[in-house]
Amino acid sequence: MIGWLGILRLGLVQTSLGAVVVLTTSAINRVMVVELGLPATIPGLLVALHYAVQLMRPAMGYGSDAGGRRTPWIIGGVGVLALGGIGAALATGLMAEWRVAGLALAAASFVMIGLGVGAAGTSLLALLATRVAPARRAPAATIVWLMMIFGFIVTTAVAGRFLDPFSPARLLAVAAVVSGLALLVTVLAVWGMEPKALRTEPDTAPRAGFRAALAEIWDERQARQFTVFVFVSMLAYSAQDLILEPFGGVVFGLSLGETTKLASLQHGGVFGGMILVAVLGGRFGSLKGWTVAGCAASAVALFGLAGAGAVGPGWPLGASYVALGVANGAFAAAAIATMMQLAGQGRGGREGMRMGLWGAAQAIAFGLGGLAGAGASDLARSLIASAPIAYGTVFCGEAALFLVSGVLAARIGRAAAPGLRLGGLAASRNG
Repeated sequence: MIGWLGILRLGLVQTSLGAVVVLTTSAINRVMVVELGLPATIPGLLVALHYAVQLMRPAMGYGSDAGGRRTPWIIGGVGVLALGGIGAALATGLMAEWRVAGLALAAASFVMIGLGVGAAGTSLLALLATRVAPARRAPAATIVWLMMIFGFIVTTAVAGRFLDPFSPARLLAVAAVVSGLALLVTVLAVWGMEPKALRTEPDTAPRAGFRAALAEIWDERQARQFTVFVFVSMLAYSAQDLILEPFGGVVFGLSLGETTKLASLQHGGVFGGMILVAVLGGRFGSLKGWTVAGCAASAVALFGLAGAGAVGPGWPLGASYVALGVANGAFAAAAIATMMQLAGQGRGGREGMRMGLWGAAQAIAFGLGGLAGAGASDLARSLIASAPIAYGTVFCGEAALFLVSGVLAARIGRAAAPGLRLGGLAASRNG
């Protein structure tokens, strides 16, 4: 089993993933829109492309299950991600002179980014699920998630200093250094963590083809329930991201700096919520209880924001953003810990495939969530003259998704009602 030091080492892989991804989704995104004057839709489509590619996560998890080892998939995935990060920076510079060629290289690079994140991320979580003791999985989930966010923070802070004054050569150099360090750190982090003798036993090794294996996983009631929960909850989680700052600006008249501070308060709340689960999760309540409570608290916080516009400047907006962050962090940490526990339940030798299935559901939700949240706010504002009411309507919709998520989380692991089981049996016989 992996101890605390091993968990911290594997968390460095998440830090590496976060470092390369945030460089492509923040700095390179900004350069495309500001320095190159491209429509914001273009980097948006590229980010959506990297999520779409992650639909292959179940196949990647199946591959690591079949091989019996996760290390090659983790190192190989980060290697592909690093090449994608360098390619994206090169494509950005190329766009200034040869627009079509640059866009083609950018599309190929973001495909590589999606493949790398999918391969490395899925195999890393599968390794944690099989090599970390159940009592440590909740804090382990928090640690690796926080270390990924740490990668976001450090990369944006350090890279930002070296990118000024901007030039395509500087951007390429920074991307190359970040990507190279990410690969080096990953190799050092996973080296020796997975004994060569650790292989799937012959009686539990995946023998069926990919489609048959995927059908077996989907037939597991608990895995299917958790997949639906992941999709709905992450849809609610990501749908709020693109409208929280515009809400502060449009409804409360806050400046860019002030709304950025609010976003910082929310992220600080997420940290706090995750640490709360790591410290108290194993002592007070179950992971399911923390997940349900986090979803319910997220809904309450969003309902509060829905009423904030009607109250006006007197509303404690900062406290609302912190509360939403704490609730989001608690639900996310508990859900990830639950994911690592459920990955080992059911037929053996399928941990990677289960992680891949849930990772694909999360990727789809993240790809759709931001678009849905922004689109819903635009639609509401076009139909409703009052901006506070328009945003409030959207927040209420997102709160409803969190309430549905809480109900889905509470039902995970419960047996179907006798009538439902009989109905399903009859349906299968008739089919």
